[in-house]
Amino acid sequence: MAAPLRALLRSAAVTAAALPRARLPPPLRAPRGARGCSAGAAFQYLLVQKTGAQKNVGLIQLNRPQALNALCEGLMTELGQALKTMESDPEVGAIVLTGSQKAFAAGADIKEMQNKTFQECYSGGFLAGWNKVSVVRKPIIAAVNGFALGGGCELAMMCDIIYAGEKAQFGQPEILLGTIPGAGGTQRLTRAVGKSLAMEMVLTGDRISAQEAKEAGLVSKVYPVEKLLDAAIACAEKIASNSKLVTAMAKESVNAAFETTLTEGNRTEKRLFYATFATNDRKEGMTAFVEKRKANFTDS
Repeated sequence: MAAPLRALLRSAAVTAAALPRARLPPPLRAPRGARGCSAGAAFQYLLVQKTGAQKNVGLIQLNRPQALNALCEGLMTELGQALKTMESDPEVGAIVLTGSQKAFAAGADIKEMQNKTFQECYSGGFLAGWNKVSVVRKPIIAAVNGFALGGGCELAMMCDIIYAGEKAQFGQPEILLGTIPGAGGTQRLTRAVGKSLAMEMVLTGDRISAQEAKEAGLVSKVYPVEKLLDAAIACAEKIASNSKLVTAMAKESVNAAFETTLTEGNRTEKRLFYATFATNDRKEGMTAFVEKRKANFTDS
């Protein structure tokens, strides 16, 4: 179904005239009552809105269809801005990041980096700004349809949960371009799927399917293409209904398991567990349980 990998990667950097316009997923048309993330916000490469029954889910769609959502510098700058706005918005409790049905993101923009030198990369901290995605304190769910290759796979892995459409494909094909992953691909992929599969993917450039990604632990759940976004938003709504403050603590604790030793992770967990006892939401949650009623969380 897909073009050869080398041709696909090349397509991420060609001009708009050379590619047909990718069809955007119907669920991403602004639902009735949806609100923009901030008054007057305008993006060239993103579609941003609040969604969900309570308008407590931030929805970001990568919108560069002519290049299969290739991650150019402008797109990543806008993504950082959108995430910063959502993180400071007290109404938003979780964020969904998605692309089109054809591609979540086919990779970094090869044309943009083709002529860079070592000196430029090293002195300018090339790609360092991408890590802003991974330090957002509110949970981010990646809803991945189509291609998530190279930088696209790395971007999905920076998120906290990955839901995939049944036709999604994941890969780190940088080796075919004479380079290696540079935005966490060798690190996060290895932690997610283990050394053997990560090494195979990085050294061969081969892709894995959504089902293979789920079996390997990279993806949480797989859905039909047309149901993926609704499922991701539903998960985000469930997360957003909990205490925002305690949710941030839980995210920090799980990330400690992913990034540190068992001893250090347990130390972090205990520290954060004790800290919940200083919050109004911990008291409200336990009181509501004893009184057999729904908790009304207010901490943000």
